[in-house]
Amino acid sequence: MTDLAAEFELANVGPGPDPCSLRDLAADNAFVVLLFQRDFYCTNCRKQVQAVAERYDEFTEREAVVASLLPEERERAAEWQESYDLPYPLLADPEAVASDAYDQPVKFGILGKFSDFLGRMPEAVVVDARGDEPTVAWSYAGESTFDRPSVDDVLAELDRLREAESAATDDA
Repeated sequence: MTDLAAEFELANVGPGPDPCSLRDLAADNAFVVLLFQRDFYCTNCRKQVQAVAERYDEFTEREAVVASLLPEERERAAEWQESYDLPYPLLADPEAVASDAYDQPVKFGILGKFSDFLGRMPEAVVVDARGDEPTVAWSYAGESTFDRPSVDDVLAELDRLREAESAATDDA
């Protein structure tokens, strides 16, 4: 996959610049991992951000920054930050601007607004920021509220991308 990564600028209630853009995230990192959360109440989303936080040093060792995008107002996102003290940006995307740009799936359209179980599914995207323009190198769109890549899966994908670059450099 070599699609250009969509630029965005969103309010950030975690570490890093506020507002925060893809350009900001990519500036000092080889990779940007975007975790598109379902909503404020999603217990699996809450578990995911905490699992990533516990192992965040493994992302930074791979020259990757993680940003979690929550389709909620800034104040609601700030509640997560107060609860979990995430070591990475937590972006509020109440209008789903970035989510829509990255094709985060929506189940049952308008019905998703009335029922949490019919709304957005989780998505993870790895942006390769090593070239002239950031590109989407990998994505994982969940089929259910439970369907999301593990921390190990995302780290393995970062390793694969780094090894592919290293092999290409060795061949040159």
